[in-house]
Amino acid sequence: MIAQDERLAMSSRAPKALAMTFSLYALCFAAFAHAECSIDEIIVSGRVADAPARSSVRVQLVYPNQKVGDSGEVTLEDESFHIKIPFLTQSRAPGLLGVREKCNRKPEMVLVTLVQADQEYDRVSLDMVKDFKKADPTAYTLRSEILLHGPSRSAPIR
Repeated sequence: MIAQDERLAMSSRAPKALAMTFSLYALCFAAFAHAECSIDEIIVSGRVADAPARSSVRVQLVYPNQKVGDSGEVTLEDESFHIKIPFLTQSRAPGLLGVREKCNRKPEMVLVTLVQADQEYDRVSLDMVKDFKKADPTAYTLRSEILLHGPSRSAPIR
């Protein structure tokens, strides 16, 4: 049987544990709710010559250390395509001691691939510095439109 003092001690621990859990939740929520880093986007436009039926264009963002990250894909309806890939610029989470997050995360390369089912027909690697320009504070666009080639001009990539 539990003594009265032990019941009193146990009942006073529950509110303390609940308060501590709530405080931790509130701290985490506040840290992420006030994030200052923007969500930027990469905009890739181009054309496809001799596109196979039911083909699509896939865009993948490659970050430092060859880490493939954000991506998107669009099914071709005609010979042109336009894809927007959003990405978070936050590269370091905020710290508890007032250290603010770091907002300089940006892809180094953009891979654009013409695909049909599991078959790749053409691929272009774009360098962020050389091939893109800043269209506005949160968007990067190609300096010039790209051209991908379907199966009549190129052999499938293995």
